[in-house]
Amino acid sequence: MAMSAFVPAAPEPARVPGPESAASPFSASYARLSEVFPGLRVREVAPGGAPRSGAGWVHATQLAEGGATLASFLEWDEAQLLRDHGLRPRPDVAAGFGLHRYAWPVCLLITIPWFLQRRVPRLPAEALSFQPELGELSVRIDEFACLPGDPAGNGPGARVVPDGEALRAEVRSAVAEHLEPILAGFRPRMRRGARALWGVATDEITEGLWYLGHLLGEEQRAVREAGQLLPGAKAPYAQGAGFRELTGRQGESLPTRDRASCCLFYTLRPEDVCVTCPRMCDADRIERLSANR
Repeated sequence: MAMSAFVPAAPEPARVPGPESAASPFSASYARLSEVFPGLRVREVAPGGAPRSGAGWVHATQLAEGGATLASFLEWDEAQLLRDHGLRPRPDVAAGFGLHRYAWPVCLLITIPWFLQRRVPRLPAEALSFQPELGELSVRIDEFACLPGDPAGNGPGARVVPDGEALRAEVRSAVAEHLEPILAGFRPRMRRGARALWGVATDEITEGLWYLGHLLGEEQRAVREAGQLLPGAKAPYAQGAGFRELTGRQGESLPTRDRASCCLFYTLRPEDVCVTCPRMCDADRIERLSANR
């Protein structure tokens, strides 16, 4: 899911960004992310610096405000859905696609360093900006969590936590810290309550990690660790990762998951429901999954 075109509502004064960070505790993870997913590039700025700004760059806090910047951001989703499907989407449907376009890559900024290096950055909304036309994210990491024995644990901003479960709690907390104001900005346009919005967040965390695990050649580990990260409805998330297995017509195992939310794509193409959609029964899932093997 590469991010796509955005036209700012109005030009904002350019701010001088902080110097781009050289090697950081996250350089290797973000380089690996871009290597397997070239549509996304992460630019780190030094601790204390400002994420990039100026022409084409959008600050996450602007989306959280829910005003003209968010409206302009969603114009791309409305136009794409109209072009691809010949129907003008309902405003809440376009907003749901826009939230996915933002939250899916942003969750990876936190989950991929945890998956690859067992390091969890804190990324409040004010520490991130993005250039959707180029698929670039600018981030400032002032603080992060890691495990005992990590060489980065003696560096600036490091906070050592005792074990793997404590680090998983840091992942959940870091994602929630970033997304909470973003979800508040999107909520009036999506016409969903808080639980439904945190269901969307649950899916973005899980499916992003699942997909990148596949690209990294570690899909089974990604599925296992996503299940440990979200073993159930850990507040504020709506449910667990939801992975399970079905049995195919020939007795074969068919991995699947139960999404916590619906993307509402069926409002555009009723015959085309996602195989993990909560609206799809197991019999139909088995038929679809078996056909794709």
